[in-house]
Amino acid sequence: MKKNVFVFGALAGLIVSIFMVCSIALCYGKEQFEGNVVIGYAAMIIAFSFIFIGIRNYRNKYNGGVISFGKAFRVGLYITLIASTIYVLVWLVDYYVFIPDFMDKYTTHIIKAAEKSGVSQVELNKKVEEMTVYQKMYKNPLFVILLTYVEILPVGLVVTLISALLLKKKHKDRETILSNA
Repeated sequence: MKKNVFVFGALAGLIVSIFMVCSIALCYGKEQFEGNVVIGYAAMIIAFSFIFIGIRNYRNKYNGGVISFGKAFRVGLYITLIASTIYVLVWLVDYYVFIPDFMDKYTTHIIKAAEKSGVSQVELNKKVEEMTVYQKMYKNPLFVILLTYVEILPVGLVVTLISALLLKKKHKDRETILSNA
């Protein structure tokens, strides 16, 4: 199971990290952040398709075509954790080495977008306060790690749950059993 989980987790982590680095590079220079959220989550879904493939591969190749929901969920969870950890590590390097002022630019963008949308002064003040809290949190690497995991981990968990439900197989088909007898 270890090899299977590592291979598919690494593939998913690599794909989602490449998408992240490219989309950040595109939006960072232009300071245009809107479309990248959609692209980012689409990339996560594409990358996390390897959860489904990894569970199916484990079931068919290493487990004789049979897998319980619990085992399938565990395989998917490990793939999710590996991919998410790669994503977090790549973000840490990207953020601290290449774009240390990202949060400042992002905060400015969010506040300007709120101003342009015509929100009331009270709502604008709330948004400024919220973004100030995030800026302060981003000064602590532990919070950067936690916030980045919160960004990606739930998507992987949902894909894991769906994949485990779709791929669970308690026993081989009767015809397969009879043909092997």
